[in-house]
Amino acid sequence: MNWKIRHEGSPQAVENLTLPEVLEGLQDGLWEPTDEVMGPNDPDWVAIENHPQLAEVAADLEPPPRSSHPDETHLDMTPLIDVCLVLLIFFILTTSYAMLQKILDAPELTADAVKGPIVVKQEKVKELMIVVQVSMANGEPVIKVEDQVVDRGQLEAALSRYVSEKRKNELLLDYTDDVPHGVVVAIADAARGAHIDKVHNLIHDGAGR
Repeated sequence: MNWKIRHEGSPQAVENLTLPEVLEGLQDGLWEPTDEVMGPNDPDWVAIENHPQLAEVAADLEPPPRSSHPDETHLDMTPLIDVCLVLLIFFILTTSYAMLQKILDAPELTADAVKGPIVVKQEKVKELMIVVQVSMANGEPVIKVEDQVVDRGQLEAALSRYVSEKRKNELLLDYTDDVPHGVVVAIADAARGAHIDKVHNLIHDGAGR
């Protein structure tokens, strides 16, 4: 039986083959299922995978592995991640340095500031400050707000009245050396509760009060 076989679309063909030889060549990989064959009773070329006598064998054959081509669109993200980490560390260090620089860039002291405490005239004290005096009597602190004795528990309320009525938002604290530190702290807390912005301590010279 004279069988012919050729590669798909090729003008050249291998002739004088038997059916077992065609099957053997197909199984050995000499021919692809898409190659064309013509049997002795076939009027025209037919693909092996479509030929009635060869279609079953062609269907059982495992297709050859496709050749893999590198994907040119694939990006290796590892270098990009490394660069991002380096930039992140750089920005963190830059931000930290800028914050530290703001802290270190303190204003320089002028010659007047170095001389000593700020001196405020008596007129300014009466205009801007609430004067609080504290002294000890019989072992108990006596607190006076603008020369008026005020109970320690009512101190914040008394200061608040001066803030709202007299529009004073600073406090001048005058206390003797024997006043306990806890009393001074309590007065500062009351001033903060009355929304007083600044608390100044009165400093006496060597001549005393």
